[in-house]
Amino acid sequence: MRRGTGSIVTADRLEVVAIGAGPAGAIAALRAADLGARTALVASGAFGGMAAADGPVPVRTLSQAARLIREARQLGRYGVSVSDPVLDYPRLLARVREVVEEVRTHSAVRRRMDDVGVTLYEHTGTARFVDPHTILTESGLRLQADKFIICTGGVSRRLSIPGFELTITHSDAWRLPSVPPSMLVVGGGDTALQIASIFNAFGTQVHVLEAAAHILPHADPEVAAAVAAGLRDSGVAVQEHFGAIESFRKTANGVRMNFSTDGRSDSVEATLAVVALDWVADTGALNLPAAGVELDQRGFVKVDESLRTTARHIFACGDVTGRLMLVPEALQDGFVAASNAVEDTIMQPGPHVSASGSFIDPEYAQVGLTEAAARQRHDVVTALVRFDSTTRAIIDGHTFGFCKLIVDRDSSKILGCHAVGERAVDIVQVAAVAMAAGMRVSDLSRIPLSFPSYAGILTSAAAGAARQLDLSVGRRVHQLEPLIGTSASEHSAAPSSAEHSAVRT
Repeated sequence: MRRGTGSIVTADRLEVVAIGAGPAGAIAALRAADLGARTALVASGAFGGMAAADGPVPVRTLSQAARLIREARQLGRYGVSVSDPVLDYPRLLARVREVVEEVRTHSAVRRRMDDVGVTLYEHTGTARFVDPHTILTESGLRLQADKFIICTGGVSRRLSIPGFELTITHSDAWRLPSVPPSMLVVGGGDTALQIASIFNAFGTQVHVLEAAAHILPHADPEVAAAVAAGLRDSGVAVQEHFGAIESFRKTANGVRMNFSTDGRSDSVEATLAVVALDWVADTGALNLPAAGVELDQRGFVKVDESLRTTARHIFACGDVTGRLMLVPEALQDGFVAASNAVEDTIMQPGPHVSASGSFIDPEYAQVGLTEAAARQRHDVVTALVRFDSTTRAIIDGHTFGFCKLIVDRDSSKILGCHAVGERAVDIVQVAAVAMAAGMRVSDLSRIPLSFPSYAGILTSAAAGAARQLDLSVGRRVHQLEPLIGTSASEHSAAPSSAEHSAVRT
């Protein structure tokens, strides 16, 4: 490295520079270096990006604490006598910092980047393009490269509403110094519900407000309804179709949100208000016009199918493109973008199975098509198994929820899987593997999984769907869940809250 004039530090020209050190940027830099390119990775903060700073790592740690509190409250059912759990919030925050640091320190990707010679620049501040082949960071680092990969992620969208400065973002929520007595959570998506569920478990009175007809608008309606019911049962106030926000106002004890519903004015008040709505590209500081990079109509970086931007030598991947904004997709995008940047190929993120979910209470997850979307394009059968008819859920005292499979009648392939309840994410991961492998539903039903297990709920649903299709499911599935109740394959009526399980066509 050689120093330039003043405080500017100029490094030798590189072949590839990845801007942003989250999952997409880390994999992009690793892939580029693996292909032999002299590569640098630029992080405005610490390595790990949003995923480590205020994304999955710290959030999952907080949700684990919330889970432990909930589990402790049912110990008496199993003959274990303990006092009520008391949260030491400062100690929890210290644990979050410990986990984040341990993940960063022991990251296999980071060690691999060291092995292949990626130069990592951390805490550089924001970067901006000076010209198409040069970036300059707030810290004074100037880098020139043949190719760039933009991986700067996203940020919460700010609203042009009077008093919006009185609200906080989801990132602020994870950094609160203490547990607030009450909280408004504006939004009904994954992030909003994570905030609501975690702080509800910590003792906060939480009020969720969603403008749409129901929370989780991207989810299967049955899952969304079940999650809303579960949150309400746990003490969270869930208000759907609340209308339009008019303003936020400071009060003696916190903040008030004024809104109107069908022409009627109303308001709610709490200690603080968290707005967790749209996620927008974090590109404001990049000076993209200097590089010839354009944004699309939604404000995300415009890319073609090979993740190349409107500047031929610049690629983009991860949340900044506005595609599927999930860590697995960011990882795949990073690999593809770097491959194309170094080898000048037109590799595309291939069709793949994308599972998503959230570790809240109740947990939920999905993969593939919702039932409504599937019925638009396919002749389908559906099978639904309720947790209160399954052995493992009864043993664990977690009988709320269900697993639903959506299957194409002609091919017997799984089109979608939707689950809500204990270990829903794990159940859907198994379905995602089956879908990626192109398995027929009868093949899934015959896999000899351990008994009793939550994954076995999925194979029970698979057996029910297979029977509707007159496919052989073998003897084993008849010997499991029917021991304690009925299997999904033995019903043809639509499910109700009182039923153990159901199958629908």
